[in-house]
Order: sequence, then structure tokens, then C-alpha cells
Amino acid sequence: MLVSAHDDPPILVCADLQVEYLMQGRRHVILDGDVTSARCLALLTLWRDNLWPVMHLKRIVQAAWFNPASKLTDWIAELKPRPGEMTFEHPLPSAYSSARFADYAANIRNLRCVLMGFSLDETILATVVDGFHRSHRYQVVGDAVACRHPGTGDATAFRQSVMNVIGNFATVRPSAELIRTSGAIAV
Repeated sequence: MLVSAHDDPPILVCADLQVEYLMQGRRHVILDGDVTSARCLALLTLWRDNLWPVMHLKRIVQAAWFNPASKLTDWIAELKPRPGEMTFEHPLPSAYSSARFADYAANIRNLRCVLMGFSLDETILATVVDGFHRSHRYQVVGDAVACRHPGTGDATAFRQSVMNVIGNFATVRPSAELIRTSGAIAV
């Protein structure tokens, strides 16, 4: 269904755009992080220029080895939240593990979100599945999401498998389509 420019725009959800995912040598490093970051920045700029709602998710894990002085969970500088943009910290993969996020999402009638960012195989997958079960509609920007290397096996095949699963719970669209049709967002 195509939504007109006069309807409320969907919320852009920026998932886990944190420094940790770009640090070489880290377990969570994303190999195509620079390309994904550039696409995320283009979409974030579109939403900000149109004054559309933006939400940022940040994964916070309090493990025994957690170092509170570490800067690894900091936002990527050019993608960090601005004043007036919502931010939610989530301890488990799904954004719905944040009580504030779950409460906010439950109180929005006809919640429509466009999801981009890192942690495709954890945060993005878990959030769209949880959202699906709550009748929340998500679109995942297929070329503005990335996941860590699986450790063994083919990274491209792993990513495609995750995207295939996500396609069962959310619409997958390319960033160029969202940018080109910015006046009328399909949901």
C-alpha cells in the first residue's frame, strides 16, 4: 500500500550504529561497514531534512568483562542521535527488550518503521520478528543493513539467509527506492 505525502511518515529506526562494529580485530566487526554507514547516512539525512521521526537503538550488554570506560559502544560520530531524536538502549537482541521501546511502540497506532543499521543477524532480525507478532509493520532497507562475519562459512550466503528469514516478517526494500520515492512511502 502506498502512503501519500500527507500521511505520517514511518519512523526511521537506526539499529546499533556503534563504533564497535567498525573496529578491526573485534569479534563483531562488519566487513562492509563503510558502505553500509554511507547508505545509512543518506537515509538519515533524508529523514532529518524532511523533519521525519528518527529513532536510535543502542545495544548495551552488561557482561562480566564489560568495561564502563570503553568507547566501543559509542555512536559512530556522523550517525549519532541529535537532540529531539529518540534513543533506546536494549540489553537483548530485540529492541523490544527495552521496556521504554516496547511501551512506546505499543502506544503508537499503526506503527510503521523503516529499519537500517548494524547487527542484522541479531537486533534487526529479533526486532522485526517481535514486531511482527505485535502487528507492527517494518521495512528493512536491504542495502543499508549489515551483519558481522559468521566466523566460518561464506559471509554472503550467511547474510542472504538472514535476509530471507527477515523477508518472512518484514518488507525488504533498497535504499535507492526509499530515497527516490521519499514523498510517498510504501508500507
